[in-house]
Amino acid sequence: MSFNIALSGVNASQKDLDVTANNIANVNTIGFKESRAEFADVYATSIFSNAKTAVGNGVKTADVAQQFHQGSLAFTQNALDLAISGEGFFVTASDITTQTREFTRAGAFKLNSDNFIVNSQGQYLQGYTVNTGGTPSAVSMAATKPIQINSEVGTPTQTTEVSMSFNLPSGGSTHDIGDFDPTDSDTYTSATSVTVYDSQGGSHVAETYFVKDDTAPNTWHKLVYIDGKPTDVVGGFPQTPNGGNTNPIIPNSARLVFDSAGALDPVNSLPLVIKTVPLGGTLPAVPGENFPGDVWDRTNGSVDPDQEITFNLNSPTQYASAFEVSSLSQDGSTVGKLTGIDIGPDGLVVASYSNGQTTNIAKVATAKFANNQGLGQIGDTSWQQTQLSGEAIAGEANSGTFGKINSASLEQANVNLTEQLVNLITAQRNFQANSRALEVNSTLQQTIIQIR
Repeated sequence: MSFNIALSGVNASQKDLDVTANNIANVNTIGFKESRAEFADVYATSIFSNAKTAVGNGVKTADVAQQFHQGSLAFTQNALDLAISGEGFFVTASDITTQTREFTRAGAFKLNSDNFIVNSQGQYLQGYTVNTGGTPSAVSMAATKPIQINSEVGTPTQTTEVSMSFNLPSGGSTHDIGDFDPTDSDTYTSATSVTVYDSQGGSHVAETYFVKDDTAPNTWHKLVYIDGKPTDVVGGFPQTPNGGNTNPIIPNSARLVFDSAGALDPVNSLPLVIKTVPLGGTLPAVPGENFPGDVWDRTNGSVDPDQEITFNLNSPTQYASAFEVSSLSQDGSTVGKLTGIDIGPDGLVVASYSNGQTTNIAKVATAKFANNQGLGQIGDTSWQQTQLSGEAIAGEANSGTFGKINSASLEQANVNLTEQLVNLITAQRNFQANSRALEVNSTLQQTIIQIR
């Protein structure tokens, strides 16, 4: 029997060596959880044996138990690298239709060719559908679905209003409005521009020119050009180019008059709401004369030919300081291209687009179990639920007992290399001791065989 006892010790030591070697091998595996070999003695007696003098029958491996304590976090530059600080697992699936869920702590995710968030094995990260406020519509394992990031968002919206706030320099240079030429900076005092959009999302540059009148104090002319072509201000003042001016046409302008305190004079300033005529229509330059040609460079007839843009002036001033635009915005947009992804501590995935829009895409699903050590390993640092682990409990990150999600972070293996090297030496010594017990048993049997 001593042979079997020593052999069981050798097997147990070998198992301990295997577990320790596996821990050391995965010391750099993201999301890896170390294991611990747990042993139990083998003891058996019958009703007729003397329990006081019975000897154990050796040792057996009771369990190879995984240890799910937190690993340290490593910070990266990839927003799709995720780590859970606290309890919980990411939920993944092998394809977009299966209802089988797998669970992992390894959060090295990326976008595949269809803009789904996947890991290196092609597993799809699961999330909850959210409303515009970022609240999930349902929190359950059955409600999880693959997270897909739209590369484009929105439909084109043509610009109808431009809002601007600015200061015009009271000491700015004065000019004869009849000499105005947008290509010659010596014929106007100040200028600014903003990008506006047509009905198909095409972008155009709306340029605003300010000319300080040389004949009336505190009086300015505001002219609007789009893509370098003039637009007429509805209710504005007709302007006639001077004889030597190479500019063939000057559109109607708005007149801004300021009082002695530098505030806009609403009585003498006309029009207060500056609206350009339909862009692409004919623009009357002077009485009895039309401006030929389109403002928009249109190649498709579906662009709205009657588009109007209203310029709202928000408390413009004329102070003894430099020309300054304090706010400038417009209400149009084009189709947005994906420019960035941000994932919050609660797992909310927010996509940013080139048109300035942000969209709540989904909320990363997390799960926990009554008994983590009951989970079944399936490789690739993933687990599946078993009877011992209990059913997966779905939840939201950073709420209740669920840990928070750290974007641009990865959870490292929770292996203590120094501790594992000490365990390796201990297992080696145990193996040697049990091997020596086998050798002693062999020597004793050989001695008995040689007795004559």
